[in-house]
Amino acid sequence: MNATPPFIYLHGFNSSSQAAKAAELRAFLQSQGLPEPQVPQLSHWPAEAIRSACDLIEASPQAPVLVGSSLGGFYATWLAAHYGLKAVLINPAVRVWRLMEDRLGVDIDNPYTGERYQLTPDHVTQLRDLYVASLPQPQQFLVLLQTGDETLDYREAAEYYQQCQLRIEQGGNHRFEGFLNHCPALLAFARS
Repeated sequence: MNATPPFIYLHGFNSSSQAAKAAELRAFLQSQGLPEPQVPQLSHWPAEAIRSACDLIEASPQAPVLVGSSLGGFYATWLAAHYGLKAVLINPAVRVWRLMEDRLGVDIDNPYTGERYQLTPDHVTQLRDLYVASLPQPQQFLVLLQTGDETLDYREAAEYYQQCQLRIEQGGNHRFEGFLNHCPALLAFARS
């Protein structure tokens, strides 16, 4: 069995380092006698979120495996392509700036951190700048999708990540029901 690399979990839009899937991944890794994942609190500014993730990656003693949910999956895609890392994506956003364009100027309250901010054209520009038009190493991605995702159209991700290891489950939701059941496959992918 190959050594287990460290994990970095990237939460989704308006979430936090206390995200439920991060806690589930943490509990699963602990049950396997493995170190906890690093779970940074990401800024609502995409450029700052990427910078903090880059700092963690560059400080890691060995190449980490990224786990990203929704917007965190979008970030993990850029980071994995940029650093040549493996990534596990959970209901990832693909062209996320399109969703943000409709919410410009809207007040956003983060229920986890208490932070209040507005989405601006700079958010959209920063997100568009992080789009990876073509995945350089699709075999480095394990993508978990549920067709019942009420926030993102799973078909966009299924098309974009079609050359990757792709698991599509019927039903579910954006949170990704039953994530813990996928943690053994996530671990096997990380070690492969």
